[in-house]
Amino acid sequence: MFLNRSVPQQPHHSAEKSSTASPNYEGLVRFLIQPFLESPASLSVDCEISQSLQKAWIRIAFDSADKGKVFGRGGRNIQAIRTVIAAAAELAGQSVYLDIYGSSASREGASFDEEREERLPPPKSRERRGNGNNTPRPIAKPRTR
Repeated sequence: MFLNRSVPQQPHHSAEKSSTASPNYEGLVRFLIQPFLESPASLSVDCEISQSLQKAWIRIAFDSADKGKVFGRGGRNIQAIRTVIAAAAELAGQSVYLDIYGSSASREGASFDEEREERLPPPKSRERRGNGNNTPRPIAKPRTR
């Protein structure tokens, strides 16, 4: 017995999946990442959605100074962000890819020579790390008991 039958009862959530509507990925990414940034204005979000392939590509860039906060210890923060975005995409019947790029906003006034100095040299291969001679490395034998 309902006390007020004049008000129609509506379900709290809909079980139908809408394949034509896709989530606002740009707004979602901004909402999730901006709290980690010292300067939220440096965040750049680009989103491409392919309706035929049911895929979305999200590219983000921000100041490299905030990289540690966004990624978190052991990548926990960025993994949680990826999980939330993937859950939103799954509800829409899509798959999503999140690409993270370094921001060029902090280098706008840098000249070519300054950019070159900032770069680290490529890592040396194991073959060149030796001290020049070809001395064989000792072989570690397993212990026998």
